[in-house]
Amino acid sequence: MPPPSAKSPAPLLLVFGDDEFSVKQRARQTWEKWTAELGGMDHEIIDAAVGNSGDALRVVGRLREALQTLPFFGGGKVVWLQNCSFLGDDRTASSLAVTAALVELSQELKAFTWQNVRLLISAGKTDKRKVFFKTLDKLGTVEGFSSISVNDRDWVKQAETWARQAIHARHQDITDAALAELVSRIGPQPRQLESEIEKVSLFAGNRQEIQVADVTAVCSRNKQARAFALGDALGDRDLRLALQCLDEELWEIRLKIDKDKSEIGLLYGLISKVRIMLLLKEMVREGWIKSDADYPRLKSQLERVPSDAFPADKKFNPLAMHPFMLHRALTQARRYSTPELIAAMELLLQCNQRLVTRGLDGALVLQQALVGILGGGPTRPGKR
Repeated sequence: MPPPSAKSPAPLLLVFGDDEFSVKQRARQTWEKWTAELGGMDHEIIDAAVGNSGDALRVVGRLREALQTLPFFGGGKVVWLQNCSFLGDDRTASSLAVTAALVELSQELKAFTWQNVRLLISAGKTDKRKVFFKTLDKLGTVEGFSSISVNDRDWVKQAETWARQAIHARHQDITDAALAELVSRIGPQPRQLESEIEKVSLFAGNRQEIQVADVTAVCSRNKQARAFALGDALGDRDLRLALQCLDEELWEIRLKIDKDKSEIGLLYGLISKVRIMLLLKEMVREGWIKSDADYPRLKSQLERVPSDAFPADKKFNPLAMHPFMLHRALTQARRYSTPELIAAMELLLQCNQRLVTRGLDGALVLQQALVGILGGGPTRPGKR
């Protein structure tokens, strides 16, 4: 999900990639900008989503006609080849007829007089090795938008960059903590991020800067973010809230609202929360991070942690987590001593054994584990 290229304006633009939302958004912005600049009413949109080579050839023919047809009332003309599906390496795009048609079109574009005519192409997967792509890259501008996922090491940075640009486009700014809260709630989902940014921007109104309170007031949590609520209640040492979150999760399991959830899955989420707090305490002990670091300082401290300090497995590597989630867990870890966290892991291990081997009521077993960990309330380090 990279930002648009800073290349100089050209009469020809190809916007492509597997990030469908960003491709459509960028293409729409360019269409509106170009049509406003050239004026007139002779602009043309050609639907280039096809299912076979015959349809692809007809689209290429329509494109030739559109480029050669002069505006009826004079002035300029913008042609948008929209949702082009035959620039990749699939069966339709690889057919000899389509390949030959695109090569011939490439030669025509090289000789074309671009006076008051602009061509916009939006596409999904695009083969950069083909003659047509190389021609577009030489004659105009190409912009690629790749989707991101939680498996990408730098997905947080990419998502935050994308979200901040969307907020700046609305002539507003956002604090680092509010941006982190927003991204941690939504994840690498451009379409949903756009929707939530619209909501929080309207909620902030005339205020120039969006705060954490604005995000928490109106922005929703996706399924992945909601899954952390139980772990956060454990980290906050809030027994009442933890039992409430557990009850809500168990209710969804019983009604099969979320088929991916299970009682053992909830347990593993609690284990992961305690594990990350233990790892953060160890990072503090090693001097890699400070226990009282605010979010911006923690982000810079995490960048200096040796990359080989943790295993590649994400379950045991805190550096693979969202920095804002680590900051929250670091704050929560101060509510526990290391012996308390170790004891909590022992209780969760016993809970795991009881769930797997004894066939007991899962809800009761999980409730007992939470009461065992949180029932006594906070204690001084080393005391239970």
